Amino acid sequence: MAIDLYWGSGSPYSWRVLLALEYKKLPYTSHLLQFGKQEHKSAQMLKMNPRGRVPVLKDGEYVCFESLAILTYLDRKYPEPPLFGRSAEEAGTVLRVICEYQVYVEEHITKIIAAIFFQGLEGKQDEIAKAMQVVAGEARTIEARLSQSKWLVGESLSAADLVVFPGIQLLLRALERREAQELKARFLPLETHYPALAAWLRRVEALPGYERTFPPHWRESLAPE
Repeated sequence: MAIDLYWGSGSPYSWRVLLALEYKKLPYTSHLLQFGKQEHKSAQMLKMNPRGRVPVLKDGEYVCFESLAILTYLDRKYPEPPLFGRSAEEAGTVLRVICEYQVYVEEHITKIIAAIFFQGLEGKQDEIAKAMQVVAGEARTIEARLSQSKWLVGESLSAADLVVFPGIQLLLRALERREAQELKARFLPLETHYPALAAWLRRVEALPGYERTFPPHWRESLAPE
């Protein structure tokens, strides 16, 4: 059965699933939806996901949405190579690291990104500074973990890496904006403040198929004029 993936460029949740499909070397048909045209809220998409969100994965007749649910499905349906470890203990650790990211840091990253890209920083400097402080603290936790192993859980890539990586990349992209220079100075250069984290990012970027997962509109913005 053919796998169809409906996704949006720049969506960190879509990026997780793209990375998983490439890592597992699963053939899939890519359906890149345009947020500006509201294609993710079309009648076809709402039939598959009434919430009108991406990613949505269709495998034969089975439809799955919510990125973590999709990663779990893919790992049960296509178990090699595993995303949630090979033992109950590894699965528990992978899921715990994902939960830590979701509970303690993801909200703050989202707040920073939304302020820089969409809302503007005016009047929110204190709020965003506090969010950056939390993110920096959690980055130190990740740095300590990656100082002990190549990946977030042990010596093999897992769902934890796929969940955390897009959020970090989106944050780094936001911090490159001109209006975020003061915030950027508190976090970058990554190689100086968080060398193990920087090396981990490079390892993910070196994975086979990574270029196919890279947000297309980011690539367009990097193209020389």
